[in-house]
Amino acid sequence: MDNNVVLEGNFPLKKERDSNFELYRIIMLLIIAHHYFVNSGLTLLPEINEFTARNAFLWVFGGYGKTGINCFVLLTGYFMCKSQITLSKFLKLLLQIEFYRIVFYIVFLIMGYETFSVLRILKVLIPITSVKQNFTECYLLFFLCIPFLNILVKNMSEKMHIRLLLIVVFAYVFIGTIPGAGVSMNYVSWYVVLYFISSYVRLHPKKIFDNTLLWGIMSLLLLALSAISILVCLKIGKGMYFLLSDSNKALALSIAVSTFMFFKNVKIKNSKAINLLASTTFGVFLIHANSEAMRIWLWKNVLKNVEIYNSQWLYIHALLSPIIIFLVCSVIDMARIFLLEKPFFKWWNKREEKIVDLYKRTEDKICKKTGIGD
Repeated sequence: MDNNVVLEGNFPLKKERDSNFELYRIIMLLIIAHHYFVNSGLTLLPEINEFTARNAFLWVFGGYGKTGINCFVLLTGYFMCKSQITLSKFLKLLLQIEFYRIVFYIVFLIMGYETFSVLRILKVLIPITSVKQNFTECYLLFFLCIPFLNILVKNMSEKMHIRLLLIVVFAYVFIGTIPGAGVSMNYVSWYVVLYFISSYVRLHPKKIFDNTLLWGIMSLLLLALSAISILVCLKIGKGMYFLLSDSNKALALSIAVSTFMFFKNVKIKNSKAINLLASTTFGVFLIHANSEAMRIWLWKNVLKNVEIYNSQWLYIHALLSPIIIFLVCSVIDMARIFLLEKPFFKWWNKREEKIVDLYKRTEDKICKKTGIGD
C-alpha cells in the first residue's frame, strides 16, 4: 500500500492530502438529486413529460445519478489499483452496510413501513441476495474482486491494457448507447470496466492527463451537451435520459471521466471540513437509499415532493433537499464512525493478525488435503 495512503470511510486516502479528491466525492449530491426526482413519484405525474420550465428543470436536475455512481467507482479504482484489500477494509465496508440495513429495518418496522417475516429478515441480514443493479450489493462483490483485478493490471503491458479498454468500452458503451441495441449487464461487471479505466490513468500517467484546463473545458461542454440532450428528449417526448439513462451510456461515462480528470488535477488545499464530509459519502448513500421504506418515508411523507410540484417553492425545495439530506446523513455517519467503528477497530486491530493467520492455516490444510496448489 502507498505510504501516503490510509483507509478512511472505507476508501484509501492520503494522510496529509489536498482536498481535490475529497471534494469530488461529495458528488454524492448528484445521486441524491437524482433520487429526489426518480424515487419520489414525480416521474409518474401525467404532466411531467410536457415541455415546461418546471419539468425541464426537474429532468435536468435529476439527470446525473448514474454519472455520480461512475464518479464514485472511478475514485475507488484509482486508489485501490495501488493498494491492498485487507480483512479490516472489507470488514469496515460490510459492517457499515449491515449496520444501516439492520438499524433502519428495525426503525421502519416500528413505524409501520416494514413487514415482519423470516424472508424479509434474511434479506436484511444477508449482504448479497441478488446481482443485478443494486449499487450496494454489486459494489461489495466488486470490492472483493479488486485483488484479482490488481494482479491483472499490474502484470499486463500498457498496450494490453489499452486493447482491453477498447474491447470493454466498445462492448459496454458503444453498443450500449446505440439506439435499438443494448447491453444486458449487472453492475459488478460495469464497475470492473470503470476500474480498468481509472487504473490505466493511475498506472500509465500521460501529459494530457494532467491538463487541468482541457478537462475543465471538456467537463463543461459535456455537461452542456447532456442538458441539451435531456431538453431535446423532453421536447420530442422520447427517452428523456437516453444518453444518461444508465451508467454505461456514452454521456454518463464521458462526463464522469472528464470531471474525474479535472478534479484529479485541480489544486485545493487540505480542508478538514471537506475531508470529514467526504469520509461519510458512502454512509450518506446507505442511509438515504436504504430501502423502499426509506423512499416512501423520505420523499413522499417527509419532503412531499409530489405535493410541492405545483408550488412556487419547488425550485428552492429541490435545490435545498439534497444538501440537507447530505448533511443530516453525514452527521449520522460521523456519529457511527466515532461511537462504533473506531472503538471496534481499535479492539479488532489487536486481534486481526491472529484471525488472519488462523484462516490461512485452515485454508492451507484444506488445500493440502484436496490437492489444491498455491
